[in-house]
Amino acid sequence: MSRTDLADFLRRRRESVHPDEVPVAVDPPGKRARRTPGLRREEVAAQAGISVNYYERLEQARVSHPSPEVLGALSAALRLTDAEREHMARLAGQIPPATSERRPVPAETRRLLDQLGPIPAYLLDERQDIVAWNDAAVALITDFGRIPEEDRNALKLPLLLRDTLCSAPPGAAGEFVQHTAAQLRTASARYPTDRALNELINELAARSADFADAWRDHDVRPRTTLRKRLHHPRLGELDCDLQTLLLAGSNLQLVMYTAAPNTPAAEALPPR
Repeated sequence: MSRTDLADFLRRRRESVHPDEVPVAVDPPGKRARRTPGLRREEVAAQAGISVNYYERLEQARVSHPSPEVLGALSAALRLTDAEREHMARLAGQIPPATSERRPVPAETRRLLDQLGPIPAYLLDERQDIVAWNDAAVALITDFGRIPEEDRNALKLPLLLRDTLCSAPPGAAGEFVQHTAAQLRTASARYPTDRALNELINELAARSADFADAWRDHDVRPRTTLRKRLHHPRLGELDCDLQTLLLAGSNLQLVMYTAAPNTPAAEALPPR
């Protein structure tokens, strides 16, 4: 159990819930002004049916092993998604840590990549390492095989290649970093003893202020669609949609690049 991470998660989620989202407002003694846009601790405690003192101790990392009943009540009070509920249960020690180990990409999964044909696609593990890709992804993005394995990471590549690889189009600033920070947050709770994962998180936080901010936000909600602007040396700037699918029975994610109809990217994709 990570008391500190659980405390931080509860505080961040409490601050993200707007008071209008709760069915009954709770006026604390004195009706003091709100200091944050989210709920007060008293309101969360009232919604969850626990004492204010107990909830305050949870946010102060002074409670060991809250019960499944308490976690369920807090999930409802904080309007948590299924992904957030599972994450909180892991932080509270209700779900045992998993064992992280590199497994070969299954042959049938590699065939799936090849069968996508002209659709650029690659596979990510939970560290966001790119572990397999198809020829269309090489043509559109870069030759992943020429990149050292330790740098073949979806978040590290834009930092290594600067602005030559991709950036955020208007209206999508920060979405990709927030998504990957959420993915790594989830992985860090599932594999708390994975030293390589922890080193990656520390490296990314040191190199990218945007990632450090997204990491502190403690958001674990998955985003299945993202928008990125690719800077292709021959095709120019292309605004692409990244569709992410979790492959059942594995820790792998399939990422595919598509484009909205009647756009320059749609004309260029699949790469010719």
